[in-house]
Amino acid sequence: MKILITGGAGFIGSHLAEYLLRQGHSVVAMDNLSTGSLDNIRPFLSNPNFRFVQDDVRNAQTLHPLMAECDSVYHLAAAVGVRLIVEQPVHTIETNIHGTEVVLSVAAKFQKKVLVASTSEVYGKSEAIPFHEDDDTVLGSTRFSRWSYACSKAIDEFLALAYHQQFGLEVVIVRLFNTIGPRQTGQYGMVVPRFVEKALRNEPIEIYGTGQQTRCFCCVLDVVRALAALMACPAAIGRVYNLGSDREITMDQLADMVIRLTQSGSKKIFLSYEQAYGRPFDDMQRRVPSLERIRQTIGFEPKYSLEETLGLVIKEIQGRLGNSH
Repeated sequence: MKILITGGAGFIGSHLAEYLLRQGHSVVAMDNLSTGSLDNIRPFLSNPNFRFVQDDVRNAQTLHPLMAECDSVYHLAAAVGVRLIVEQPVHTIETNIHGTEVVLSVAAKFQKKVLVASTSEVYGKSEAIPFHEDDDTVLGSTRFSRWSYACSKAIDEFLALAYHQQFGLEVVIVRLFNTIGPRQTGQYGMVVPRFVEKALRNEPIEIYGTGQQTRCFCCVLDVVRALAALMACPAAIGRVYNLGSDREITMDQLADMVIRLTQSGSKKIFLSYEQAYGRPFDDMQRRVPSLERIRQTIGFEPKYSLEETLGLVIKEIQGRLGNSH
């Protein structure tokens, strides 16, 4: 099969491309390299089954011929990372909503199956733990730009489901919960690479807020395997799926684990959100997915533990830093 991946040079996109190439598919990766990187896809540039197109997903002219010749599309292109979202809210809203609008419109023209990557952020400040796909969303005030990301991805979901309902477009929606692994950058506020880089340099690890807020981290290698399985599953069409791990850990415990695994001399320091982001910031204390639906549909279980995944991240960042720690 020939598969198009928007955001194909990004963290998750590049791992998905690698996985699909190994499965014997042809892959076209489209990316404007705003948050993606050529380094992520360099190993497959010489692969005859891989092609890279540098352009913005909002450019329908480029998308038309790519969509016409592919069998299905994974739409991963998005503005991601809390820091980027807080600092560039206009870019976030326009990229996420208009980008998805263009992808769905062109996909509908050629009737190509689309998997839309959404986010756990759409649950907002809901306290109905664990989150089920049909739960209500509870978003914060428009005064906090962080909710613009949640809203933009919720609109993406509404659009995808509307295309499915109105035009019969085959769509699958996946809400990702804190995917981590090699190739992820800490540049846009991603917590794991940020902690690991600090630990490897024996610099203070900055924890935002009290450190008692929890997240559930899932290895990118588990995530891409599940994305491909959902795309191949007829029962997944027109449905929304949580994808991640349901093992909770506090940010304080995560910092301790990173320090232990890197044998670092780093100390923990706590910053208020205002100190960290330079403005008030609305956060949620817990974010835990119910994996019931994805288990029933494709039998998904994460294979990699958090410790194993952190080991992969540490090894990669050590190599990048030239650190002989």
